[in-house]
Amino acid sequence: MSEPKSLQRFESTVTLDAALATLAGARMEAESRGRALAMVVVDPGGNVVASQRMDGAQLVAMELATDKAYTAVACGEPTELWAECTQPGNSDWGLALSAGGRFIVFAGGLPLKVNGVVVGALGISGGPSEIDRACGVAGIVSAGFEAVWRRQTW
Repeated sequence: MSEPKSLQRFESTVTLDAALATLAGARMEAESRGRALAMVVVDPGGNVVASQRMDGAQLVAMELATDKAYTAVACGEPTELWAECTQPGNSDWGLALSAGGRFIVFAGGLPLKVNGVVVGALGISGGPSEIDRACGVAGIVSAGFEAVWRRQTW
């Protein structure tokens, strides 16, 4: 049996075809929920591979989606895992201000993994955190990546 097209020839980075498949799956989920979101896929170096801003998405959504993807690929974990520890008085307080303010600590940034290896990340913004997460997971699963949240695979 051959691998799904979106998983072929990755080596160690997300391909354009895989990025576009991820965005298409996330967009379908957003449309089914009546949401207009911005979405970005980055490679392991945090460089944008593909992005889209749905009609009507908030102006700030694209910048937040880009930074969510950057955070997820830099840490290899979903962005929301940093929410509690970065609160005032906790161990990583101030971390959200690092990397020139690009470090995002709420839902919407998810690593793209193949066989446990981070090959990129997806960032989604423009809705409530639970909607951003759900649309991200839909995109990741539809493209054939491992969907990871709270250090567990769905």
